[in-house]
Amino acid sequence: MAGPDLESLRAAVGAFARYGAADRSWERLLLATGTRVDPALPDHRRALLTWLNAWGCRLRYPREGEPDVFCAQVAAWWERWGEHLPGPDVTLAALDDAGIEVLGACYADLSAMPATPGARPRSLGPTAASKTLHALRPRTLMPWDAAIADALHGSRTAGAYRAHLRTGREWARRLLAEADLGEQALAAELGRPGRPLAKMLDDYCYLTFTAAT
Repeated sequence: MAGPDLESLRAAVGAFARYGAADRSWERLLLATGTRVDPALPDHRRALLTWLNAWGCRLRYPREGEPDVFCAQVAAWWERWGEHLPGPDVTLAALDDAGIEVLGACYADLSAMPATPGARPRSLGPTAASKTLHALRPRTLMPWDAAIADALHGSRTAGAYRAHLRTGREWARRLLAEADLGEQALAAELGRPGRPLAKMLDDYCYLTFTAAT
């Protein structure tokens, strides 16, 4: 798919701005964590779970006496993968091939991670894994849902996630060249100052593939 040009991206981010609940849940996450989510901190992990559920992930909270599976597993996953994530200031357009390769494995491990208590614990799953990665690196990593992943890549495997990042990187580079602007200036020009290009491209994908179904 060719992806958005500047005018279709402008239309998408303007339309997505009317979905106020998504932005409010993100603002609440940042209020709870400061400017950056740190999975090493228990309060940040709990805030992350609340945000994922606000974004429709439906992960059951532990009942009294049950282990907090999500928080324990995220902490363990972060120990394994935290140092392999791109730096927080790396943009989607600047993501390199080696980074994308590692992120596929990172995503696969996170997606398979047990996330709920009970006799039949649920794994985190592809959508929540991509959203978690976006929350940790909002300037770098595009989230997806089933409709976006299936429409663009036909699956939600690690290979499809890598393909999604490569697709987003191609779109981002083309849009920045078309606008002849840096990312922050482009966001301001589109009327969404401070919004990462990775998220604006997700806004476009949501309206094109998810809201349209």
